Parts: sequence; structure tokens; C-alpha cells
Amino acid sequence: MNKHSQTITSVAVSVGDRFPLSIKRLGVNGHGIGYFKHKVCFVPGALPGEVIVAEVTKVMPRYLEAKIHRLRKASRHRVQPRDAYADVAGGFELENLAYSEQLKFKRQVVLDSLAKFQPYGYRNYEVRPTIPAPAEYGYRNKAQFQVRMIAGHVAAGLYKPDSHDLVDMEECAVQMPHTMKVIRTVAQLIEQLQIPVYDEKANSGIIKTLVVRESRATGELQLTFITNTPKLIHKRQLLEAIHDQLPEVVSIMQNVNPGDTPLIWGEQMIHLAGKETITESLMGLDFNLSARSFLQLNPEQTETLYEEAATALELSPADTLIDAYAGIGTIGLSLASRVKMVRGMEVIPEAVTDANANAERNGITNARYEVGKAEDLMPQWEHDGLHFDALVVDPPRAGLDEGLIKAILAAKPKKFVYVSCGMASLARNLRRLTSVYHVDYIQPIDMMPQTARCEAVVKLSLRSVQK
Repeated sequence: MNKHSQTITSVAVSVGDRFPLSIKRLGVNGHGIGYFKHKVCFVPGALPGEVIVAEVTKVMPRYLEAKIHRLRKASRHRVQPRDAYADVAGGFELENLAYSEQLKFKRQVVLDSLAKFQPYGYRNYEVRPTIPAPAEYGYRNKAQFQVRMIAGHVAAGLYKPDSHDLVDMEECAVQMPHTMKVIRTVAQLIEQLQIPVYDEKANSGIIKTLVVRESRATGELQLTFITNTPKLIHKRQLLEAIHDQLPEVVSIMQNVNPGDTPLIWGEQMIHLAGKETITESLMGLDFNLSARSFLQLNPEQTETLYEEAATALELSPADTLIDAYAGIGTIGLSLASRVKMVRGMEVIPEAVTDANANAERNGITNARYEVGKAEDLMPQWEHDGLHFDALVVDPPRAGLDEGLIKAILAAKPKKFVYVSCGMASLARNLRRLTSVYHVDYIQPIDMMPQTARCEAVVKLSLRSVQK
């Protein structure tokens, strides 16, 4: 152990201790970072340049966590949050930071991730200014709120960070307004009908989570009850009340996810009332959305994201495009009119069904989607004689599967765009990809204002001389 690490781990500090702290920068999760006797200290809600009195909330061998006991010197970029629980619940990490500074922070997250993982040539990458969202509030088309009993009443909301302490949310400025109306009305109905809600400690009760999705284009809403058991008592009365009080809810589903599990969704889906899907429109196309379908949470900014991807791909009518991690086909189908053929894959069968139905619905005859992993299907398609010129990947936060990276490096598509929602996994994947590809530019896009989340479109081109 070196002298520096001995110094770090020997700091004598306890939960509840207070000390002055200067905030140097924001961490990747939007928390303020300062140093107490050379030991890093994370403070939610603290901003760069601020001087606070920090109160320790957690002591770990390599770091401390603290809260703001008192603000001695405020940042000139500090603003008043719209949400009363901006410093309490997860999902509002940057609501006290001026929006122009949020955009700078998100670009910096890209730069910091590159500096950490150091893919080939990273110092010379063009990382463009973050594209702002058209709306800073009221953009989020989906709410996934936990349901619990608090002080004898049914509460619906989000957990405090790193806990299962629920914050009951009467309103939420980043959600589309009708989404919150549905959440609050249904929570009241559950209480009135005395339907048992989930108790984690006893692993009992029925209703665990309410998921509401709203279509910007049609105004339709879909409500999904995620339950501990298939049984839903007072179901008829509940559905009748929703029909009477919330006519905009046109689809009601039930997802069964038994037991104490970190996963939100279970395998069993039950259709309760109305349609099984709602319709959203993007890029001039109509998309059917089933309850488990993935769709970006900011539909207006999603069109910006897809146009940036299209620009980066530089597609031609002779191209065959592979749409990996395709979801319900939104990216590939949006680009189908610009290419000869689109082939896509997704591991969730319902999403693939939706993708092919969406192609048919929009009269798109040159696109087809299959169930499976990209790392399995892409080499198989090549073996079967499919030559493809362009590839777009939009993986989950964990990034590309190792098998897919190998398949990409073997296939070497000329046109390649990586859409990323996880900057660390992007930078880590680029370490491998840059053995064959050059990073032309990275375009950060703000899909979720008031949060620390960032999205990026990366344009890659084949190196003339490969490493």
C-alpha cells in the first residue's frame, strides 16, 4: 500500500460529523465532489464553486457521502428547483443547476469517460457541444412509480437514492402532466377500494408498481399494474372507476412479478381492458407501443437523436442497414426510406412483434426484424449471404456485448454509428472498436433535462491503416 492510500483510508470521520467543504466539480451522477483530508466526498445537490458545511451520511474505505448542512457560498449557477423533492428523490439530480450549465456538464461527462478509459486517439476526438432539449420540463412520457403504504395511505413515487425509502410524489415537473394525473387518481382508487399494496418486509400484498406511458402524438395513455400475484382483487370496480374517471387511459395491462426482486417487470402479462397498445408518432411514422416496449423517454428530442444518427450514417439508397438492439424498430424504420434494406434484431419477442407490425402499419416493405442477440444473428446473416454496408447500435447502459464487438470488428461495416446512453460503457467499448475504426465525432444530446443522464451519437469510420 502506498503512502497516499494509507492517508486516504486512515481519515478519522464518523456519520454525523460536520466540516467545511469546497466543491470542485460534479461527478458522473451529478453529485458535488469535494475533498476532506484528501478523501473524496460526494454531496448530492452541491454545485462546483460552492462552499458548504457538509454532514457525513456514509463512511466508506475509499470515499465519504454527505449532505448539505449549510450553504456558505452558493454558485452563481444555482437555481430554484420546481420540484420540492429535487434533493430527496432520484431523477432530479441537476434541477438546481442552470440549464446552460447542465449542457456543459453532460459534454464533460463524455470527456471524463474518455479520459478514464483512454480509447486510441481520445485526446483528438471532436466532442461537440450538447444539443439542448426543446423543453426543459414536462417532456417525460413514462412514469414507473413504486406503490407502498406510508402513514396508512397509499403512496406512489420514487425511491430516495440508494435506498427503498419511498418519496410520495403528488406532482413531478419533468413528467407529462396527464401521466401524473393518472398516477395520483389510480393511487386514490387503490386506497378507496382497499386493494392491498406490496409490503417488502413481509413479501405480501398485491400492487407493487404503477407504469403509465403517454403518447405525445395521440394523447393516449397506457396503464400497467405490476403485481405480486396474478390475483387482483376488486378488479371489476377498479377498471370501472378508471373508465369513468380517466377516459384517456385506453389500454390497461397487468404484469405479474412475484416476490422481492430488483427487476421491475415479470414474465407474465395479462390484458385487463381496452387496447393492448397505444400509438406514438416519430419521424412521420406511427408506432404501436406495448407495455414492455422500449421507447426513448423524450419523444420530441428522440426525433433529434434519430436525425443526428441518420446524418452520421450518410446513408445511400444502395445501402443495407443493420439495426442492432432495435427495440420496436424506431431507428431502423425511421431510416428505411433512405436505404435498400433494413434488418434488425432484439431479444424481447414482444418488441420484435411490434417492430414488424410497425413496418406493416407504415407500409414499409424493406425492413424485417428477428428475435435474437445481435452477436448471434449478425454473423449468421453474413454466413447466409447478407452483405451490409451500414450498422447502427443503440445498446442498453451496459454497452455492447463482447461477442458483438468481435462480430463488428470481423464484419467491418463501412458506415457505423453508435448511439449510447452510458458514457462509461461507450468509452470502454471504443477501446476495442478503435483498433479498426476512427472516431469522427461524438455528439452529446440532452434527452433528459434536470437529470445527470446523457445520450450521444458517435460517428465511426474505418481506418485506412488498421492497428
